[in-house]
Amino acid sequence: MVQQVPLFLDGEFVTSESSQKMPVTNPASQELLAEVPYATEAEVEKAIASAKEAFKTWRNVATPERARLMMRYAVLLKEHHDELGELLAKDTGKTFEDAKGDVWRGIEVVEQAANIPALMMGETVENVAGGIDTYSYIQPLGVCVGITPFNFPAMIPLWMYPMAIACGNTFIIKPSEQDPLTPVRLIELFVQAGAPKGVLQMIHGGKEQVDMLLNHPETKAVSFVGSVPVGEYIYKTSTANMKRAQCFAGAKNHSVIMPDADPTKVVNNLVGASVGAAGQRCMAISVAVFVGDSKNIIPELKESMSKVRPGAWDDAEAGYGPLISKAAHERVIGFIQKGKEEGATCLLDGSDCTVPGLPDGNWVGPTLFTDVTPEMSIYQEEIFGPVLCCICVDTLEEAIELVNSSPYGNGTSIFTESGGAARKYQHEVEVGQVGINIPIPVPLPFFSFTGWKGSFMGDLHAYGKQAVRFYSETKTITARWNYSEPCDTSKQPNLTIHLK
Repeated sequence: MVQQVPLFLDGEFVTSESSQKMPVTNPASQELLAEVPYATEAEVEKAIASAKEAFKTWRNVATPERARLMMRYAVLLKEHHDELGELLAKDTGKTFEDAKGDVWRGIEVVEQAANIPALMMGETVENVAGGIDTYSYIQPLGVCVGITPFNFPAMIPLWMYPMAIACGNTFIIKPSEQDPLTPVRLIELFVQAGAPKGVLQMIHGGKEQVDMLLNHPETKAVSFVGSVPVGEYIYKTSTANMKRAQCFAGAKNHSVIMPDADPTKVVNNLVGASVGAAGQRCMAISVAVFVGDSKNIIPELKESMSKVRPGAWDDAEAGYGPLISKAAHERVIGFIQKGKEEGATCLLDGSDCTVPGLPDGNWVGPTLFTDVTPEMSIYQEEIFGPVLCCICVDTLEEAIELVNSSPYGNGTSIFTESGGAARKYQHEVEVGQVGINIPIPVPLPFFSFTGWKGSFMGDLHAYGKQAVRFYSETKTITARWNYSEPCDTSKQPNLTIHLK
């Protein structure tokens, strides 16, 4: 009998009464893993009512006690780290090492949630006027909602509900219907950690279920991670209903390579940043901008990319796994074909990739384009696959102009030995996360998670820090000035500089 993915309502896992279900398949083999229900209106209403009722008491629980819940949760997540990684790998198709990294980055946020007493402190000024003192308090909102994507089914849910619940809110999570098994296990461990009844609910579904959450008067805030069109819709719908919203959307991340950069280090970093996780991450590098003579390393880049092959989650030699679905596979193959038709040179074509023993997997091999222009579809749109586009320019100024003309502003990086070039780039580029000799500049959770322009919609950058000023942007610079050690983006970088 096919496993039925449960809902989590009012402190219990329950089988949905819905007749509308979606298959959950192994993307490497198309094996049916489970069926996920689209929650009924009554089930969504029950989730909201339970969360509202739990908020009445949870908001008054001592802040240190809420922090201790997160401490216990972090311990359990670490104890079950490899188990979660294996489940996530089977659920998404990621390699085991990649899946474990997904889990660990989520654990880091739970650790930050355990620091919540310091983050909840207000402000005070004595004698703002004669004999008058003013105090401010940070107080919870109520029922909050999280809508998460398929590509990080541990990390992104853990961005959301631990911080919200630690602040005294209650939470409803709507994970991706494509890989819901990992979020179910996360909630099981949260219950084991001692989470009170009602503080966390989980429903499943699509647009209809999301609309119920966005339009309900008892939901107060919405966090979303996903594509630009959906992010725009969720932001507009949420704010039209007077809710707080933060929507982290798509990207077209550029990596600028200066002529003085170490060629071997650049190639190694570009390969991992472009095809890692099959390119299915909003922080992937999908455009390499070669300045001047740095273009001479493109043949070496092609050779290195050609050695990377996808494979099953437990294949230790695989560089990455399959795309999440047949639809995603067809979309990426369509972009590769369109790139050829529009005149780009396809130096490496992964369209016909196969993996022995897994003929039905959603495989796309590493793909490299040169002679790409900004007018082409493969440059303008987020492909979300293991595809890297190369553009050549003459100067750093041209590179900055190219990056700044993009409608997205999620992440970018520059590889250079010049402190002057790095300073100029980090100061002038209109992107929220900047890496210097770091390919994917994702900050740790005690920094704000930032995105600019079309990559972010909302007035708060909240996950790690509570917020930033309403009328300012936050730019996070992650820098490595020493090439002597191998770059491991899963660990804390050598140096971080936080600019406001």
